[in-house]
Amino acid sequence: MAESAARAPKYHRVANALRQAIQEGAYKPGEKLPTEDRLAQRYRMSVPTVRQGLSVLVAEGLIDRQHGKGTFVKDEQPKLRKSRNRYGRARHDNQLLTRDLRHSIVFAGRASAPAHIAKVMGAEPGTEVVIRRRLLSDPETGRPEELGASYLPADMAAGTYLEEPKVVPKALFLCVEEISGKRYSRAQDFWRSRMPTAEEATALELPTGMPVMHVVHVARAEDDEILEVSESVWPADRIVVVDEYPIEQEAAQPDAPSEV
Repeated sequence: MAESAARAPKYHRVANALRQAIQEGAYKPGEKLPTEDRLAQRYRMSVPTVRQGLSVLVAEGLIDRQHGKGTFVKDEQPKLRKSRNRYGRARHDNQLLTRDLRHSIVFAGRASAPAHIAKVMGAEPGTEVVIRRRLLSDPETGRPEELGASYLPADMAAGTYLEEPKVVPKALFLCVEEISGKRYSRAQDFWRSRMPTAEEATALELPTGMPVMHVVHVARAEDDEILEVSESVWPADRIVVVDEYPIEQEAAQPDAPSEV
């Protein structure tokens, strides 16, 4: 290991050496790394120190621990999230918005809107809404990929099939349009990166230190009525947000300019 890293904590030295080996191609995508015992012998470190170093690379998304199998260099590419394309595609093929993952509805029914959802809905804390919570997983491996929830106004969705814990046959917004008689017209996405809650870490089977990407999506009708607020949470190493848009050719002063 390089002398310049000699003052770093021992587990960081292990992580730095393995990261460099991966980046230089000593370990190929999908390749299994040596056991913790062998790495400990190679780097003359204790097994707990090697384990800490591996945890750093897991959090960075470079490697993946598979229970009972070992530790592997990741070979998968993150999924691209293109919010601007999703509605048109779903109207065209009449399928779910995220059609490549297996959907499970873990709750459907009336409950109080969480405080952060009530806030964007402009509703009082504790306002009753219809909630549909879902878990999306890889259809081949069963690995959890996304936690999501949709919050629908009770005066629109209560007493409908949207309170049943079943996967709807097409995109939820198409069902809401049928029930409400209104069309989704515009939306806002509020993105943030944060550390997961204990429940999210467990449900998504996250390694220690792995952050998540969290989006709150607010969809409105032409008359500005909120038809749906949804939120989704992904492991941060498995998603890339792509935002494509035309560039203004004329000088303009926006109503709400970007702060960054």
